[in-house]
Amino acid sequence: MSTGFDWSAFLDVAGGVGAFLAGLGLFIAMAALARTLRRLDKTLDGVDEQIAALGKPVSETLTHVGGIADTADRTLARLSGVVGALEQIAASLSSTAKLTHDALSPAIVNVGATIGGISAGLRRLIRGDKETGENA
Repeated sequence: MSTGFDWSAFLDVAGGVGAFLAGLGLFIAMAALARTLRRLDKTLDGVDEQIAALGKPVSETLTHVGGIADTADRTLARLSGVVGALEQIAASLSSTAKLTHDALSPAIVNVGATIGGISAGLRRLIRGDKETGENA
């Protein structure tokens, strides 16, 4: 028997214990990671349920908004038609007013000239003839 210390046996045991501790640490880390991922999975399942619950009302709201937009588009199309008709009416009224002005302007000028002539004739009749100076 030898009374000396066998380093090779000690290193073999120390390497085995080190490998065991490293494996145990890795096992503990993976167990903690598994718990975290389980909690994350439950959280994501809850989020999926909430999104699924919101999906139907959001879809109905978007459909309703789309209907409102379609109604607004139809109303604007009708209004543009009405505006076009009103523009045509305004153009017709403007043309009618111009034609009326063109037709009545000479007549009004003629009436004014006739009234001027009559008043001048009445003045001569009442005041007398300007050339002779006699009263009528």
